[in-house]
Amino acid sequence: MAEELLQNQLELQIDIEEVKNLITERKYTRLKEMLAVVNPADMVEIFNAVDKKYTLLLFRVLPKELAAETFAYMDTDMQRGLIEAFTDMELRTIVNELFLDDTVDIIEEMPAYVVNRILKNVDSQTRKTINDLLHYPKDSAGSIMTTEYVALKKNMTVEQAFAYIRKHAVDKETIYTCYVTDNRKLMGIVTVKELLLASYEDVIGDIMETNVIAVDTHKDQEIVANMFDKYDLMAVPVVDKENRVVGIITVDDAMEVIIEEHGEDMEAMAAILPSDKPYMQTGIFETWKKRIPWLLLLMISSTFTGMIIQSFENALAGCVALTAFMPMLMGTAGNAGSQASVTIIRGLSLDEIDYKDTFRIMWKELGISIVCGLTLGVASIIKIMVVDNVSFTIGIVVALTLFVTVIMAKIIGCTLPILVKRLGFDPAVVVSPFITTVVDALSLFLYFQIASMLLNL
Repeated sequence: MAEELLQNQLELQIDIEEVKNLITERKYTRLKEMLAVVNPADMVEIFNAVDKKYTLLLFRVLPKELAAETFAYMDTDMQRGLIEAFTDMELRTIVNELFLDDTVDIIEEMPAYVVNRILKNVDSQTRKTINDLLHYPKDSAGSIMTTEYVALKKNMTVEQAFAYIRKHAVDKETIYTCYVTDNRKLMGIVTVKELLLASYEDVIGDIMETNVIAVDTHKDQEIVANMFDKYDLMAVPVVDKENRVVGIITVDDAMEVIIEEHGEDMEAMAAILPSDKPYMQTGIFETWKKRIPWLLLLMISSTFTGMIIQSFENALAGCVALTAFMPMLMGTAGNAGSQASVTIIRGLSLDEIDYKDTFRIMWKELGISIVCGLTLGVASIIKIMVVDNVSFTIGIVVALTLFVTVIMAKIIGCTLPILVKRLGFDPAVVVSPFITTVVDALSLFLYFQIASMLLNL
């Protein structure tokens, strides 16, 4: 039977046409049977594949629990369309089935009139909890936590704890880790595995773990997400200044934060202001606003490169062959600097590198750059003599410039992110857009200086 259900699910994932046919033929009973075994994340792909006019109908066919889980996976536009089409009863049902942190995530992305309608269709206690969660700073631990967790008392027996979990944990986001509290103050944690292996007569206070890793409500969400990897956590309690548990953050929320932060870092390193929307949902004008500030800034900063070239016009006129190697030198220098900076930025984001490691990093990158510079220098001489057919002296100029610029680029690339982080800025945002521009200008300056000395220009 289990194999048959699995096979049906696999077939459903690849046969969207059958789903479309069942909708148009109004065979809703068969459709409901097919969709009942689909994973919520896969269900969203089906919604994306069918015509938008059938979205509400398809949603109403789903079982209540599956519908709520699928709704949490949908993108903002689809959620908004469904909310606007829902009756108050349907909206109330969906919101009641959602975990609170998912509800808050949805509310944060919705316009005011949609938010008002959602809040109008929840009870007063849920509305208060949602408002409390919305007041935490953006990107803080409090903003991504859920208040739905299992809290036990240390004087409970294991048998009483199981009875409590069965009664109260139906709507909790996770029950694997239970939190032991006294007037909401965090006393310890106990896992379901430990409860299962203990005797019914054992007291929770005797088997709980008191060395608990917890985070403050205002802790940066990226730091919290990295803690899940460092300490191999499934969930982490969030406490206030008086060590009272106000919520928990689960591993799925941490994964979302990591994906979001990595996406922002990649955009920043490409000189693009981070965006919360997927690419296909971002308009041309909105994308332009994200990209043009850095492009303008980098264009202006690139004028230094032009100024350097202008100041060495006589040298270029005296040896036109030097011009041919400028792109190679600039590109190699920029790549060398980017290699070092990306490595250091990653180390900083994972807390593998600290300010006190600066000199050790510089010494290591110096060694790396010397070996890389020598290799590139020798390769460039061979390439120039065999392929470009120019004088050996010019080959020496290019090779020597490569050697010096690679060292310079890697030293700048490894120290600038640390300095920027020390000053309190995001290295991914500040460093990457400038590395190439700065290194390009310096590499050209060194190139012309070395050429002037060796070629007597």
